[in-house]
Amino acid sequence: WSGRLQIRAALDGQVRNAGVSRYQGLSNQHLNLRDSGCPDRGLLHLLVETSQSRLQVAQSARLTLSRRGEPLHAEPTAMAEPGCCAALYEVDVAEGVALCVEKVLALFTSRDTAISECALESRKAATEAPDFATLADSHGRIWSHLWQRFDLQLGHPGREPDNRNERILHLHLFHVLQTASPNTMDLDVGIPARGLHGEAYRGHIFWDELFVFPMLNLRVPEITASLLRYRYRRLGEARRAARAAGFRGAMYPWQSASNGREESQRLHLNPQSGRWIEDHSRLQRHVSSAIAYNVWQYYEVTRDLEFLSFYGAEMILEIARFWADAATYNEHRRRYDILGVMGPDEYHDAYPEADAAGLNNNAYTNVLAAWVLCRALALPSLLPVERYRELRQSLSLEPEELDRWDTISRTMFLPFHDQGILSQFEGYERLSEFDWEGYRARYGDIQRLDRLLEAEGDSPNRYKASKQADVLMLFYLFSAEELEELFARLGYAFPPETIPRNIEYYLQRTSHGSTLSRVVHAWVVSRSDRDRSWELFTRSLDSDVTDIQGGTTKEGIHMGAMGGTLDLVQRCYTGVVTRGDTLWFNPALPAGLSRLSLNLRYRGHSLGVWVTPDTLRLSAAPGGAPAIRLGVAGQVHEVAGGETREFRLHRRRRATPP
Repeated sequence: WSGRLQIRAALDGQVRNAGVSRYQGLSNQHLNLRDSGCPDRGLLHLLVETSQSRLQVAQSARLTLSRRGEPLHAEPTAMAEPGCCAALYEVDVAEGVALCVEKVLALFTSRDTAISECALESRKAATEAPDFATLADSHGRIWSHLWQRFDLQLGHPGREPDNRNERILHLHLFHVLQTASPNTMDLDVGIPARGLHGEAYRGHIFWDELFVFPMLNLRVPEITASLLRYRYRRLGEARRAARAAGFRGAMYPWQSASNGREESQRLHLNPQSGRWIEDHSRLQRHVSSAIAYNVWQYYEVTRDLEFLSFYGAEMILEIARFWADAATYNEHRRRYDILGVMGPDEYHDAYPEADAAGLNNNAYTNVLAAWVLCRALALPSLLPVERYRELRQSLSLEPEELDRWDTISRTMFLPFHDQGILSQFEGYERLSEFDWEGYRARYGDIQRLDRLLEAEGDSPNRYKASKQADVLMLFYLFSAEELEELFARLGYAFPPETIPRNIEYYLQRTSHGSTLSRVVHAWVVSRSDRDRSWELFTRSLDSDVTDIQGGTTKEGIHMGAMGGTLDLVQRCYTGVVTRGDTLWFNPALPAGLSRLSLNLRYRGHSLGVWVTPDTLRLSAAPGGAPAIRLGVAGQVHEVAGGETREFRLHRRRRATPP
């Protein structure tokens, strides 16, 4: 065909958030048009402002037409359209002769650094930007650099190139790096639960970073540091929240957004019944402990004393202060309680028939609170003397308060039942057993059991039925040795059968209504039942690829589950633990995984890791960082840059997780 071709290029300022069906009745217009046009040289520009926070977003676009590598000089005609700026190009085309249409766009916001004004910067960048081929080459090169640091490979060399599990892991890695990469290191951002990929949860930040940071810590820890500063900048708001609740210290919100205030909804819609229900998820105070845990894990990997001194320590101290103030002394049992909270399991938010929301002595919450207090008490031995003195003065930390922290860290109450089962919360043993087989026969998929029960006029608060791992989160976050030490400090026995008994008990009572749940369960059974671990792991891989929850992926991917599956390969199946100034390895590959290779970054060293069922090989790239301690099979070895070590592994099964 030959003739006259019309090409319309536009920038659309009318975009609305309309991708989540249950939000349709809510406000979805978030942009107000401030300026638009098509000035000289056909450069489109659009300036909008967000309706609530008044942030300006500027876009400029350059359209280039060419034939046989030569530019075509076509004068655009500006088109006036509501909320948009558009230009119409007309050009003659001939049969068999290709026309190249190239659109290059530049985006700036009023929060960007080293700019004069965002609209001016976007126009300048769009004008000066190189052509598409040059931009694509730069883009590919940067991704190549990222992939060299983050890639992991499964199976044998020479295997078929379309290994499904590896491809899905690569997809997960891609999405994690779309959300958290060197591009975010200069931005005031955190890890949204759905990444930057959908509108579910309105972009809010929960605790999913707990599952994502380990991948970043051992690859590019500088990214983790920048994301932790998001939390540090909102420490003031966390303090205000604690004061409003009647406590000292810092109480971080379950859902965080712009300024760090609590953004959790008061109501949520049950699509099964069509009813709006009270939402008490803001009672998940354990998010504060997760932030302290993330700070500590970052320090364990990097030994970044400057970050700990000027950011991390203050957060840990203020979170410890909150837990000490939230704990109440029980005269009868002579221990401290934490009352009126929720654990990670969102099926249980109140006692049956209770008028008020909240549960007492959630085991996960109490153990983490005691752990945070221990970490706060350990800071004087880590920080420079003058810096710790400054913190004590600025926070008005008196010896009497620190003594109370020590007491609480030794006398926190933990509930048990059935001779060694750690109760999910106090009173859990009085709940009814749930008819799992009957409900599966009736409904098939019962992942969202809470919705099914509410539609029937019932509540999961009545049953020993969990949405996701709660008690088992303890075995996900801590090694058996760490828990044994912590329980001993609290004055509780921790016999060897504690972990396997609790795992089996709660595995039978969990519906996996959260995509995070199978990640945790795959981890905690990785030593005792490798086949089950692999099954849970591969099911976790399908969370978004096959949309196992039946419609949630289109609202945004599940960032925690993606980061968690990557970490299962990176730390769980390699048995990597960072503890006591040593990087420990205790590999235990499941039957479905015959070989694993990846790169890690630990205290300035780049390490190549190769694992088979029989062999572990570690290679430290040449560099000037001090030698590091690597632990394998109970033995500690000092390794310097440029060295390679190989270890024979004994095939054996253990009853405890890594």
